[in-house]
Amino acid sequence: MTIMQRGANVELTREIPSLAHVVLGIDWNSGGETIIDQNLVFAAILCDDTGRARSGDDFVFFNQLADPNLSVHQLESVMGPDREQIDVDLHAVPDSVSRIVTVLYLNEGTARRRSLGQLRRCVLRVVNGADNVELVRSEDLAGTFNAETAATLGEVYRYRGGWKFKVIGQGHTTGIRGVAAEYGIPL
Repeated sequence: MTIMQRGANVELTREIPSLAHVVLGIDWNSGGETIIDQNLVFAAILCDDTGRARSGDDFVFFNQLADPNLSVHQLESVMGPDREQIDVDLHAVPDSVSRIVTVLYLNEGTARRRSLGQLRRCVLRVVNGADNVELVRSEDLAGTFNAETAATLGEVYRYRGGWKFKVIGQGHTTGIRGVAAEYGIPL
């Protein structure tokens, strides 16, 4: 297992040429904050070369469990220590998609006056979908958050005919609305 710092990246398909799909898993610990647990949303955004979603269909979350091509979808049954997981079929991702960004955000409503800064642990993992072996994981990102209500955690992206993974760990104080504006997702 390799622990990656924010900004670090790794060439997934150069290391494992036969890699066909990956599972992106998130684990967090909110201490006793059950409202945070109940309102955290793990999502994926399929982006084109400009870094923006092509349409609202490119936002995979609890209300839209897969993209139209079924190349990216949330898993109903989580494997391993993760709270939630998103499966990416690398061969099925449309050519017009150059990156798949993962985000974590607090759903609005009862989670108001809460922030990701209250998390005690937040780790993103990349698992080989074929054998459930962990390839890499992010450093614990919880300590980097303060008043943020959303965060871009990491991304899987095309690179020289293959796929790489990068840890981002960038918080957003404007919640899902700010993330949607940044990536062109209509809400």
